Amino acid sequence: MNPAHHALIAIDVQNDFCPGGALAVTDGDAVVGAINSLAAGFKTLVLTQDWHPADHLSFAANHPGADPFSLTQMPYGPQVLWPTHCVQGSKGAQFHTGLNTDPADLILRKGFRPRIDSYSAFFENDKTTPTGLHGYLQERGIRELTLAGLATDFCVAYSAIDAARLGYGVTVRLDACRAIDLDGSLDAALTDLSKAGVTLV
Repeated sequence: MNPAHHALIAIDVQNDFCPGGALAVTDGDAVVGAINSLAAGFKTLVLTQDWHPADHLSFAANHPGADPFSLTQMPYGPQVLWPTHCVQGSKGAQFHTGLNTDPADLILRKGFRPRIDSYSAFFENDKTTPTGLHGYLQERGIRELTLAGLATDFCVAYSAIDAARLGYGVTVRLDACRAIDLDGSLDAALTDLSKAGVTLV
């Protein structure tokens, strides 16, 4: 594959997903060095950034009496209610300070619509509202994607499966990802990724 047609997408390497953050992924900051090293080998780098308004309906705090990590029903299906995280303009929403953001061709913000969550870099959780990333990659002539970041079993997996469905060749670098693993979600995600034809490295 021509390197000009291959992009690295680093998913949500933000303070709130790293140790000490509001929705910390165990060992989440370990992906930072790995992604910086990977990025040096790519001509195109895309960074995604969770970017929620404070009144986002995926936050347990916006559902009186609901516990974080419980499930609720949204018009688009089941939704995990998360601790408040990655609020627009907050320190928690900022990229980890160790992440080298300078080479990024695009920073894509997602999850900013208050009534719908957005795990995938390509579609909101209704699986139909596009983020615009596919169009950008098509315009750039990108046909192969490598994904890394946080968290393996949610935003990375959703992004990779959507990318495969859109026709990209997709690799997930598990060494540059970390998982939340909520009630077996990691094993389920790895199975779904394999079924979608995603290469796991």
